[in-house]
Amino acid sequence: MKIKKYVTVALLGLSLFSCTPRPEQIELVNEPAPIYPDYRDVTIPYNIAPLNFMLTNEATAYRVSVCGRKDSLVETGDYKVCFSIKKWKRLLEAEKGEMLTVNVVALVKGQWLQYAPFSWRIAPEAIDGYMSYRLIEPGYEVWNALQLCERNLENFDERVIADNNLTEGNCMNCHIYGQQSGKLSFFHLRGKNGGTILNRNGKLRKLVLKNDSMVSSAAYGDFHPSGRYGVFSSNSIIPAFHALNNRRLEVFDTKSDLAVADFDNNRMITSSLVSRKDILETFPTFSADGRFIYYCAAPMVVLPDSVKQLRYSLCRIGFDAEAGRWGNRIDTIWDANKQAGSVCFPKVSPDGRYMLFTVADYGTFPIWHQETDLRLLDLQTGIIDALKQVNSDRSDTYHSWASGSRWFVFASKRGDGQYGKPYFSYVDKQGNTHKPFVLPQKDPEYYDYTFKSYNIPELSATSLPFDAATIKHAYQSMQAEVFK
Repeated sequence: MKIKKYVTVALLGLSLFSCTPRPEQIELVNEPAPIYPDYRDVTIPYNIAPLNFMLTNEATAYRVSVCGRKDSLVETGDYKVCFSIKKWKRLLEAEKGEMLTVNVVALVKGQWLQYAPFSWRIAPEAIDGYMSYRLIEPGYEVWNALQLCERNLENFDERVIADNNLTEGNCMNCHIYGQQSGKLSFFHLRGKNGGTILNRNGKLRKLVLKNDSMVSSAAYGDFHPSGRYGVFSSNSIIPAFHALNNRRLEVFDTKSDLAVADFDNNRMITSSLVSRKDILETFPTFSADGRFIYYCAAPMVVLPDSVKQLRYSLCRIGFDAEAGRWGNRIDTIWDANKQAGSVCFPKVSPDGRYMLFTVADYGTFPIWHQETDLRLLDLQTGIIDALKQVNSDRSDTYHSWASGSRWFVFASKRGDGQYGKPYFSYVDKQGNTHKPFVLPQKDPEYYDYTFKSYNIPELSATSLPFDAATIKHAYQSMQAEVFK
């Protein structure tokens, strides 16, 4: 027993010694540390979960130090750098508004290498603590494992809020919040017992958001700031396959109109101005004050033959919440003919200052267009930022704002080009955007073995008051309310 004890102590001492090299053992390397995910030189909120990463250079040991003005932490290990949540939270709380320096020393093929340090800027503004998203294979034929999930961004907790294995395998559209709050949300649950699941202050309703004048049931949508109304598109959606090049799938509308749902009076409010047969209208969203509805509109073309000529402009129409009435004038904010592109998915920041939208060469299904990029429109000045610091050479879209208007999240296919992952970017007080970073995971290798895309990540300040069992009951037993 004594021999075993001495051996254990000796091995432990060797392990500690191997992760704390003497200065003369270290070779300085004038290049950045090879880490994955790429968390080098990013701005992060002080309440985010630890940015765990791994070394990709055959390292067998490391020593990582993170140093600030008031506090610091040190981690040692093999090649996966996983920070203590307790120490991480203490460090970030102490260093709000400051810059952290990250030093990486790694043992590679018997040689200790010290890489050029990189930085983490700790923003003084927090990000909303929760995010929902749809986990789905990035294909067109697999529907047997589709879930809506909620992730706590301050740690690594994740829970399922809806599972189509509990609802007869039917499709579920992405989950949308109102006012970035878990007290107000909706998503569409398809199938014979389906409907739009509306959550207002924890009370769930199942709604049939369609009347005889609409093309289909409600699809893409958004809440009015009051929570009384929702604005939706009504679409006839067709998938098609490309025969040439590396494009896989094209999705387009053959018909689409807009309608407002009055949740208090169970009625759909339509307007001939946004229900024209020669115009395709989609992706509606309310302005921050609720006085306007922004949406995307394109002249009808012959489909699918002329799909590359299908280009959407960004438009705006008024809305009178007291009267429950659409406006009588349409303004074009971004003209597709002048810009030689197609806009989709407009989202206004909660403070009303900015609008995020995406631009592709054509069409209205951005996630399959690798050229899709984000744009930031300053609604006060009219200036549009191309967001070169944020965009990649792959699809960047499906974005949403945090409640403080300083953070936004978006789905990006950067890296492998196939799987959409949630990235966060900071907008400072001068309107400058900062290099985005991917959602941290407990295991930094997570994205290499999880073959799911994160569709439409949405931020919320509070957790949702329901789970997958609740949605199963709503699907099976709740009576659907008809709208007229």
